[in-house]
Amino acid sequence: MRKREYKTLFLDRDGVINVRLIDDYVKTWEEFEFEEGALEAISIFAKYFDTIVVVSNQQGVSKGLMSESDLLSIHKKMKEEIEKNNGRIDNIYYCTAFRKENHFCRKPSVGMGLKARKDFKDIRFKQSVMVGDSISDMQFGKKLKMQTVFISSSLEKTRKNCRLINKRFDSLIDYAKHLENEKKN
Repeated sequence: MRKREYKTLFLDRDGVINVRLIDDYVKTWEEFEFEEGALEAISIFAKYFDTIVVVSNQQGVSKGLMSESDLLSIHKKMKEEIEKNNGRIDNIYYCTAFRKENHFCRKPSVGMGLKARKDFKDIRFKQSVMVGDSISDMQFGKKLKMQTVFISSSLEKTRKNCRLINKRFDSLIDYAKHLENEKKN
């Protein structure tokens, strides 16, 4: 059997796992909607990655649009749904700092990645993949020497930032199916 090249998967949340609310934040579970195919994708990832973590900027808490308790409740329910669908998320890291603060925990800074590595001693960033839908996700991944996967149907965004992006897919399920096919061959 071939040795797995990548062992840890870092996932952004909004726009990757769940539908991003334009100019708004997912503040309650009722507003949370999984991206089409995301549950199946995470189930596929569970077969191929030793560790799966979410890293998510959540400044809506600092803006007072939701409480940290609200955020934790959303994450708890999200994990439960993922587990019901044969997937798993080993931990969720989030940063509530404002974008303008340039806080160490807020992507593209690497604080959440370093916290994950502290919690999971087997994480090696060179054996990790960062999947996100924003350029700050790609910057985060590259700063930590990860492979990056950009989730976007915009080829223009991809072209402008090609040095940050290793692969691009329209959706999380497209990446998962690509990975599955790669592993079978």
